[in-house]
Amino acid sequence: MSQSTGASKSSPTFHFVAGLSSGTLGAVLLQPFDLLKTRVQQSGSHSIRAVVKDIAKSPNALAAFWRGTIPSALRTGVGSAIYFTTLNAIRQHATAVPFATAPPASTRQSSSSLPKLSNAANLVAGAVARAFAGFILMPLTVIKVRYESNLYSYKSIAGAAKDIYKSERIPGFFAGYGATAVRDAPYAGLYVVTYEQFKKHLSSWHILTPPTNPPGQSDVSMRGSLSATINFSSGALAGATCSFISNPFDAIKTRIQLQPRDYPNMIQACRKMVAEEGIRSLYDGLALRMTRKAMSSALAWMLYEEFIRRAETTLYRGNRREHV
Repeated sequence: MSQSTGASKSSPTFHFVAGLSSGTLGAVLLQPFDLLKTRVQQSGSHSIRAVVKDIAKSPNALAAFWRGTIPSALRTGVGSAIYFTTLNAIRQHATAVPFATAPPASTRQSSSSLPKLSNAANLVAGAVARAFAGFILMPLTVIKVRYESNLYSYKSIAGAAKDIYKSERIPGFFAGYGATAVRDAPYAGLYVVTYEQFKKHLSSWHILTPPTNPPGQSDVSMRGSLSATINFSSGALAGATCSFISNPFDAIKTRIQLQPRDYPNMIQACRKMVAEEGIRSLYDGLALRMTRKAMSSALAWMLYEEFIRRAETTLYRGNRREHV
């Protein structure tokens, strides 16, 4: 059975648009969680309730919880677009490598039309795609974090960029990239592996209905509503799991980006945080990050997979009409 059933039919442009749409929607809906996480990690108070009360004191409390939405949506939307496009390209090329593909037995039931790779191949593909996307989007990441923090009073993205360049030059836009890469690359690689494994196990728990696909089309895809449910659940479980593992790097990265003079690099930041605030400081914002990551990952991957699945169905029907 071909490993590229469907995924190779759609163009990179469609993967870019699907990733952009799913990432932007998730970023806008879940911005309050991201803002709270940044404030908790910044303050070191460990109290979500105290941070919520502090933000609620703002003149426009509702708008205050969505502070930084524009840079966040830009970063997450474009980042998701670059990530999914790059990941798809890597996975498509990996299907040509025999040891990178999943065993045929594991592709009988699937909620996805994307290429099926081995755990090792998924790990590498996810890590490389995320590291690349993270580097491209790093300037927006720095602006986003500072927007969410109350240590800065930026009025616009352009104003933030000018201030960063004036005080820190080009390196200022890449502050914390080391911690970000160490956090995101393994996170993304592990995420793809756990996401695919959760999908595999959740798919095996249901009873497949008789194949209803058109002749010549792969029978590994499930019905839309069921596949969407499985993909959403798998995304949430994988996001929560990987967030717990990578949270220390996220906490360190936030300190470096907000206070680069006090926390110049990842090692010194880690030592300073542990010495002054204890190990617990590395898990500041964990509950918020796990919730936000679980929901954003679930939304992004479910929507992305649904967009791709519907595109494959539309393309198949269009090609079929052309041959009639």
